[in-house]
Amino acid sequence: MTSLLRLRPAATPEMIAIFDDAATIAHACAFEVALAQAQADHGLIPAAVAEAIAKGVSQVRIDPAVLADAAALAGTLAIPLVEHLGGALSGEAGRALHRGATSQDVADSVMMMQVRAALPLIAHDGRRVVTALADLAATHRATPAIGRTLLQDAIPVAFGLRLAQAAAGIAEALDQLEEAVERHAIIQFGGAAGTRAGSGGNGAAIAAHMAQTLGLTAGVPWHARRTGVASIGAAIGILIGALGKLARDVSLLAQNGVGEAREPAIAGRGGSSAMAHKRNPTGCQVALSAAIRAPGLVAALLAGMPQEQERGLGGWQAEGPVLAELFLLASGSAAAMAVVAEGLEIDRAAVARNLASAGMGDDLGESAAIIAELLGFEGN
Repeated sequence: MTSLLRLRPAATPEMIAIFDDAATIAHACAFEVALAQAQADHGLIPAAVAEAIAKGVSQVRIDPAVLADAAALAGTLAIPLVEHLGGALSGEAGRALHRGATSQDVADSVMMMQVRAALPLIAHDGRRVVTALADLAATHRATPAIGRTLLQDAIPVAFGLRLAQAAAGIAEALDQLEEAVERHAIIQFGGAAGTRAGSGGNGAAIAAHMAQTLGLTAGVPWHARRTGVASIGAAIGILIGALGKLARDVSLLAQNGVGEAREPAIAGRGGSSAMAHKRNPTGCQVALSAAIRAPGLVAALLAGMPQEQERGLGGWQAEGPVLAELFLLASGSAAAMAVVAEGLEIDRAAVARNLASAGMGDDLGESAAIIAELLGFEGN
């Protein structure tokens, strides 16, 4: 049984692959191998044992369905995974596997490895949106249009100002997300109660070694300190909201009675099963759907912050699926709005007609200067 009919309309195939079962299992196995290699390099286990663990893990084949059933029974993925891997190892290698680590170390590290892998996908499509909007804003920095406040005609603005504001909001959100991931995508290695017991005083060095191997940042254990997860989740939620703002504006501009802008015409997209004449803003629909779902998901991460003492019950277990869903939604939203922004059709005649109908003149104030300041180019 797959979930593609539910996932694919809201997320890109590349992002789905980052969070799928195969990737999750691969990251968890990589954690165990990296742990053994780091422990060998710091004298806790023989190098031959670490090599045996790496070889044995590489040869194990795990059925995700079987592992999922076992994880549901055990309450965590790591317990049946380690048992399965250990069964394929013999002697000291089997006994050394997962030494000094706890289930949450695996879960949190896997989550952050997936976050690291997800960020470039989001950033790529997000920057496509910003670049396309900036180009359009520069083109239309002196195009008079009617501004609208409280959904009513207001006073004139440059059409490009609306686009520049959207570009700036998305760029700010991308910067915040990148900063949050860079700061908080940290290796988790603390053992049973976050003390790195059993590491012979080498816990920090082992964690740093693992972080380098797994592409994470080194740091102290953070089992019950969930500010990093909440920060990343909030940042991705803000990005989804910024993309949703653009989607809302484009969909309003595309209404029949306005007609100032519309999504690019793409075969098979934007039609209606009942009304052949319609050209629906389907890309905006994807982004707006994500923006509706995201706040509740971010709220779940915030609700999970008061975790109990050294390691919580229920809080961190809730975070992984929630954070994954946020990245999935962000991927679909950014990809959809990149297509919209890059092919956005602006009807200058409709813009001029609506401005004339409002009868508010054509004083654009300092629109061009504000656009220049938002986008960082020289303008008049």
